[in-house]
Amino acid sequence: MTCKLVTRRTLVTSAAATLVAAASPRLLVPAQAKGVEPTRSMRGGSNNYRPGTPVVDRIGGGGFWMTGTVRRAGDGAPLAGQRIQIWAHTTEGHERDPQSHGATLTDANGEFRLEMPQIVPAFGQPHGHLAYDSGDFETVFLRPVMASARDTSLEAHFVLQPV
Repeated sequence: MTCKLVTRRTLVTSAAATLVAAASPRLLVPAQAKGVEPTRSMRGGSNNYRPGTPVVDRIGGGGFWMTGTVRRAGDGAPLAGQRIQIWAHTTEGHERDPQSHGATLTDANGEFRLEMPQIVPAFGQPHGHLAYDSGDFETVFLRPVMASARDTSLEAHFVLQPV
């Protein structure tokens, strides 16, 4: 004769299984991820923005890298060929100066990278400015702050909402 040992663990597990089986079938459907939410513009991101800034290979003498990605809201697909404008207060000029502005395009993986002079603190914070403003998607302005003025790169990521 076999005797089944009932413990607190087997009792709780059995009761939970019974409750789940009796519950609505919706509880048995796998969870589905929500779509990728669009990036919101940051306060102060559009300061000293210059519409129509040309695409360049590098801003000034370089030495600092601004990098990031551009994806589509909803499915998160990378967006190739998107224009990102970049500007900052650097060792070579203020963020309001035309020579402190440049734009770049994303590659096939939705990634961008632009070399520029070292960013220096403006108004107490070392920060950059980036903008997506090409028209296929809603305009987004970003103003990421660096952890340290000694950093030699800054990353920013865009998730764009179609217009």
